[in-house]
This record gives sequence, C-alpha cells and structure tokens, in this order.
Amino acid sequence: MIVGIMALDLFAENSHSLKEKRHIVSSLKEKLKNKFNISLIESDYQDLWQKIQITIVMATITKVMAEKVFHQIEEFIFLNYGVQIVQIKKEYL
Repeated sequence: MIVGIMALDLFAENSHSLKEKRHIVSSLKEKLKNKFNISLIESDYQDLWQKIQITIVMATITKVMAEKVFHQIEEFIFLNYGVQIVQIKKEYL
C-alpha cells in the first residue's frame, strides 16, 4: 500500500477577507472529499486572506494510481475555483 501526500499552495486573488477565504476553503474541502474520497486539511496560512495551503492524504495500491488522482485533483481545482496553484509538493510513503 502507498500513502500519497500532496501539499498545495494556492492564491485566491478574488478573496478580500478571511470570511471569503473561509468560504472558498470550506467549499474546496467538501467537494474534494466527496469527489475523490480523500482526507485533507487546511495546513497553513489560516490568518492570511489570499493564501491557502491544503494538504491531501490518500492511500492507494500503487504510486501511479496516487499520481493519477493527484493530477485529477489539480485539474478539478484549476477548472472549478478562482485560485492559482502556486506550488505543489508530493511525497509517497
């Protein structure tokens, strides 16, 4: 079994308050959990209103399967949210 961990740093240009950011993060967390059956948290930048970091963890049979799901998550975020992906870090255990 492989455990995949992906940390995404995002920039929400259209967020002008912590309330707006919380709305984006809340929606993002709910939709990603439901669509991809993953675990995730907001892992940094809780006090900044345009920067978001989420960390996603999943268990799969192979690294290739984890990479495929991570790519789908990146595409989903790009297509459905007004945020820019600034940095991605991936680790496999």
